[in-house]
Amino acid sequence: MSAIDAAPAYLLLILSLFSSVATINAVRPYRQTLLLIPSMLWSWLVLGLLGQLLVAQVVVAGVLVAAGALEHGVGQVALLILAVSWAGMLYALMRTRLAGRVVDVALADAGVKRTAAKVPKWRTLLAFPIRGRSVTRIKNVPFRRVAGRTLKLDIYHGRSDETDRPVFVYLHGGAWIMGSRREQGLPIIHHLARNGWLCFSLSYRLSPGAGWPDHLVDVKAGLSWVRNHASEYGGDATFAVVSGGSAGGHLAAMAGLTANQPQYQPGFEEADTSVQVAVPIYGIYDMTNRLGRQSPQFLSRLVEPLVVKAYLEDEPDKFFDASPIDRIHKDAPTFVMPHGDRDTMSPIEEARAFARKLKTLSTARVVYMEFPGAQHIFDIGYSYQSAQMIEGILSVLEDEYARAAPYLDQRAPGR
Repeated sequence: MSAIDAAPAYLLLILSLFSSVATINAVRPYRQTLLLIPSMLWSWLVLGLLGQLLVAQVVVAGVLVAAGALEHGVGQVALLILAVSWAGMLYALMRTRLAGRVVDVALADAGVKRTAAKVPKWRTLLAFPIRGRSVTRIKNVPFRRVAGRTLKLDIYHGRSDETDRPVFVYLHGGAWIMGSRREQGLPIIHHLARNGWLCFSLSYRLSPGAGWPDHLVDVKAGLSWVRNHASEYGGDATFAVVSGGSAGGHLAAMAGLTANQPQYQPGFEEADTSVQVAVPIYGIYDMTNRLGRQSPQFLSRLVEPLVVKAYLEDEPDKFFDASPIDRIHKDAPTFVMPHGDRDTMSPIEEARAFARKLKTLSTARVVYMEFPGAQHIFDIGYSYQSAQMIEGILSVLEDEYARAAPYLDQRAPGR
């Protein structure tokens, strides 16, 4: 058989090897420092598009088989490898389909009915978060001038003329050193805006230019601005939710746990920065790595030199002050905590520990959702998992808003 005749067999082998490595990485992503981020991104992409990738591979394999791939021994071996890989992909797909059950159980435990508007199925097939004509975005609204720069936010709301919309504030992730409000949290922001919420996506100063707690101070300045200006855009900031992913989840948790604390509000100590609900999504809950589950370089190359700008051994109080797990108290607001059990950037063990302690000490609701097979940033686009998460979060928020409604008239933004 000539090289040209054998080409389909070798192409099938390449496809089978690629599929196998992708499947293994999706099911058991690499956790060591060298390949941590590439492994996470590849795992997220595969898990988010499992159904689409499986169909695409079947189609390509079918074309290669029709072209004569099985007439060569290499092609026969490749098809066997591919079949095993597909079995692994189906296993991973079945695990991701447990997301609906996870949400149902979490809501039932919290006494919440699943009443939220559903994310259309076509969006999960498309995956990419298209805003659409039903949502209006107001870009680049300045909310703070600090350290020689102007911090800005984007505002999202539905096309209707509704007023008194409840408020949702989102904080982007990026390990406190990168990231943008324009690229993260869009699926949940768009969905909430389409369903009657006024949404804000905030920027904050990034490290290494900024050091802890500058990030949190900026977030609180943003919350203060939102409380004072939401009514101008049809919002009612007497009910406010703060959310974010990864580092943004860390800041959302900290904002929820440090309401109105003057040390984090220099120059606006009297401002109301409280929130009714905090929704940290795959957040960072411990800045000390006390459980030993973070990457070995988490402290030495990121948190110590760039974010906190101190050494844990020399100034441990700074790291405890920045750790949500050490800031829990009985008056914490309601928390909703989605997290993936395959998260290699924000270890699931830390999320579980935070949720347990929060449930023990807080008198408010704690709704913990652990998604099987979900990687870090699994909500950056639409998937079955992210759609279930969004619907679960919105169900809790709507229930909390309904419960708070009798008391909202007694409050005023900025008070």
